[in-house]
Amino acid sequence: MAGNVLELRGDNFETEVLKSDKPVIVDFWATWCMPCKMLAPTIEEIANEYKGKYKVAKLNIDDAMDVATNLSVMNIPTLIFFSNGEEVARVVGAASKRDILKKIEEVFV
Repeated sequence: MAGNVLELRGDNFETEVLKSDKPVIVDFWATWCMPCKMLAPTIEEIANEYKGKYKVAKLNIDDAMDVATNLSVMNIPTLIFFSNGEEVARVVGAASKRDILKKIEEVFV
């Protein structure tokens, strides 16, 4: 992963997301998913803009299918917003940056 985007795996998901002292946005994606690739630059921009305020992370579902299954991620890309270890919102599909920022405002501010 590039820049300020944290790479999640099955073995660090609990520590980095569920036990995080900051709100976390997790992008569930896969290398073969074209909409995921289209969303990637937007996720990096958001990670850079909100560095220090929120964690922005990506989880490749092919590398951590158990995490995706436990969270009922049925389609990708899926963004899940966590606060205090709990899911507070979800966006499914390749959303625009404006839509993602609107969701951040709704759930984290």
